[in-house]
Amino acid sequence: MSDLAFQDCYPDDYSHCYGCGRLNVQGHQIKSFWDGDEGVCRILPRSCYSGGMKDILYGGLIASLMDCHGAGTAAAAKARELGIEVKPGALPRFVTASLKVDYRSPTPVGKEVELRAKVIDIEGRKVRVSVTLATDGTVRAQGELLMIQLKEE
Repeated sequence: MSDLAFQDCYPDDYSHCYGCGRLNVQGHQIKSFWDGDEGVCRILPRSCYSGGMKDILYGGLIASLMDCHGAGTAAAAKARELGIEVKPGALPRFVTASLKVDYRSPTPVGKEVELRAKVIDIEGRKVRVSVTLATDGTVRAQGELLMIQLKEE
């Protein structure tokens, strides 16, 4: 998957998400890639996503970014496990069953954020993922997600 983001490999029917959908022109359209065994995503959120203070990133956006990056990493990890050739339209789709976020320190607006996700375990259709969000090398939030693979129809 070297040049293709995880999200570029979702089927069109599942590519309209506000956070990661490549077909949602008003969304964030995040892009996640492998860096060894970690999924990595970098994005520079616009200043309109400030929280209570104009220079601090909105916590809901942080959770949303973790959610979408975690889903992409889960899908790519499941594809690896199954030996699926990763190409456009081939990645399995996941939905969030559980998302827990711990906010460690305020995330400044106007800085690139880096999300890193690690698969904790895969058990059938369930993939548990840990995610961190950092700016300038400082982890600002960490989370854990339980992602569930959608059944094929």
